[in-house]
Amino acid sequence: MAHFATERTDDRYELFYKGDESFDTTQGVKAASGTPYPVSAPTAPAKLLAFFDISPSYKLVKHHLREASNKLSIDYELLQALIVAESGFNSTAVSPKGAVGLMQIMPATAERYGLVGDPKNSIEQKLTDPKTNIRIGARYLSDLINMFPGQLDLAVASYNAGEGAVQKAGNRIPNFKETQAYVKTVLQLYNGLKPPAAIAEQRRQPTRVRMELSGGAAGRGNMPSSSAPPVLVGLP
Repeated sequence: MAHFATERTDDRYELFYKGDESFDTTQGVKAASGTPYPVSAPTAPAKLLAFFDISPSYKLVKHHLREASNKLSIDYELLQALIVAESGFNSTAVSPKGAVGLMQIMPATAERYGLVGDPKNSIEQKLTDPKTNIRIGARYLSDLINMFPGQLDLAVASYNAGEGAVQKAGNRIPNFKETQAYVKTVLQLYNGLKPPAAIAEQRRQPTRVRMELSGGAAGRGNMPSSSAPPVLVGLP
């Protein structure tokens, strides 16, 4: 749970935005300089997690991310990181090259995955629909991961530059400054969002908390006897 205040209430608080910065949760934030590739979100791990806590554009689509993650066995945090880098969770974003939506999909790529236009809506218009965009983008990313098993950096590079460019470079990240910065940024965001294996495993295990009742209720007849067992509460 993220907490915000206008001053540092205690040592757990750190600066999120200064007075000369602006933040519109419907539009994201100004391009950040903490990564090689500029993105429209804060990039320090604590600030990035807080961004997801308060961003309505993320909350509107996170169930689509979860569905794609489960169906295609892609880490949820990887999808988060890629969309932060691609669009900052702006579903109507269009790049100068014509990539559309949350995962910045080129219409030609969408056609490869069966998306067609109709008299009411063009392919470009259909790609602004979050469910459609995430479905196609996640399938493309899944295919790239399978194409370069165990080499996530090459899959991410292919998402940015195309798998042909990676293959032409000898199955290495192409010597494109944008692609190299993009790969570093997506993996940095991914590592910041993904909990360590030990923490992830701990989250999957049920937790039991010991509670002992004490204090002002003594002598009022509503305290458990000293021989009563401790109260255990199961947390999901």
